[in-house]
Amino acid sequence: MLRSLCLVVFLCLTASHSVSIASQPNILFLFADDLCFEAIGAMGNKEVQTPNLDRLASRGMLFTHAYNMGSWHGAVCMPSRGMLNTGRFLWDFQKVDAQMPKEQSAGRLWSEHLRAAGYHTYMSGKWHVKLDAAKAFDQVGTVRAGMPKDTPAGYNRPLSDRPDPWSPSDPKFGGFWEGGKHWSEVLADEAITYLSSTTQRKNKPFFMYVAFNAPHDPRQSPQEYLDRYPSEKIAIPENFLPEYPFKNDIGLKKMRDEDLAPFPRTKRAVQIHRREYYAIITHLDDQIGRVLEALDKSGQSENTWIFFSADHGLAVGQHGLVGKQNLFDHSIRPPFIVAGPGVFAGSRTSEPIYYQDVMPTTLELAGVKKPEHVQFQSLLPIIRREGKSKYSSIYNAYINHQRSVTQHGWKLILYPDIKKTLLFDLTNDPKEIRDLATDPVHASRIRSLFQELVRWQKETGDSLDLKSQYPDML
Repeated sequence: MLRSLCLVVFLCLTASHSVSIASQPNILFLFADDLCFEAIGAMGNKEVQTPNLDRLASRGMLFTHAYNMGSWHGAVCMPSRGMLNTGRFLWDFQKVDAQMPKEQSAGRLWSEHLRAAGYHTYMSGKWHVKLDAAKAFDQVGTVRAGMPKDTPAGYNRPLSDRPDPWSPSDPKFGGFWEGGKHWSEVLADEAITYLSSTTQRKNKPFFMYVAFNAPHDPRQSPQEYLDRYPSEKIAIPENFLPEYPFKNDIGLKKMRDEDLAPFPRTKRAVQIHRREYYAIITHLDDQIGRVLEALDKSGQSENTWIFFSADHGLAVGQHGLVGKQNLFDHSIRPPFIVAGPGVFAGSRTSEPIYYQDVMPTTLELAGVKKPEHVQFQSLLPIIRREGKSKYSSIYNAYINHQRSVTQHGWKLILYPDIKKTLLFDLTNDPKEIRDLATDPVHASRIRSLFQELVRWQKETGDSLDLKSQYPDML
């Protein structure tokens, strides 16, 4: 009798576990590098061709105002990805960054939470986290470094008085061509192979972390993609400047990213760099299309949530800048798309989020209780149209040289090293061209935004003493 009762209990527990695993959706996270929110067709860009991402957006929800919180050093990608994989806000992650091996041994990474919940976890591409990807995931493909190797010929170009020494399609320059096949194609090949094979997953739901290096520089792609974008037809950004007047005061002096194009910026140089940016984005889009097609062919798409985003944006000629070490929207806002079971097709929302919110969102989908150290939010209430973002404003930081806060369509940017204040009306001036900070009519608004920024400092553990630097705002 006791043996029979134990057998019944065992079978019930096994059945319950099976139901739980079966009800968990697959999760496919597609990740780009240096992709500005406005550099895809779904966001209204009529120059760049991104048909596969546009279709993905039409299948699900497009978040028009996703942000990266910032960085404490020039390699913005690394803190961005650290926040993503730990769920920690910027300054909290900085504190644990030096102890990342302990973070992994404690089983506190995104992939490790999902693995503990029964997922088979897969990663391929750019990692850029100070941990062993092979220990963080069940299966890994090719793990790439922070960026492809560059060459001197790729910098300070093009110059008006000499031929351009660089060719984005020539394999002799290495970079994305290192190894014989473009890295984006290699990554797509590996993801497709994983989707076509279920032997290693043993009927588990999967979590795929597919992290492209594109469109990070060196922005290389096959010639056929470059041919789609004649440089003379590329529009000059509305906020183009030959040189950003405060660049040396906000941490950009001798910044590698800014040295890619010559100073002062010329319209021709910006057209050529944007041409190469658009070409590698379209090439990336085609590889994403291949992965999504493989997902459909695998028969698993109906039970798969797809998330697409990037670690931050990029200037590529806007405001006289080329890189991402600034707090203008073009550099802190990536695209963010969600498609999956029950997501309203063709929907979009302007709710302010951080793209790292994808981490707790997937944990909730998997039935994992949100860990205490995770500070980002689940997006499911927004996706299901049952709630709003928990962020009443958006905070951004770059080292101690720059701070910003965005709220109700207004953005305050501070450059503490030179006590500079900028104010933008994003509703009427989305390109951040007209600084309104010196207009007395906005004095109370600036003080209100400053107080909101100070509140964020306290919440995030930001130790920069803005109060003593800006006493007139108190």
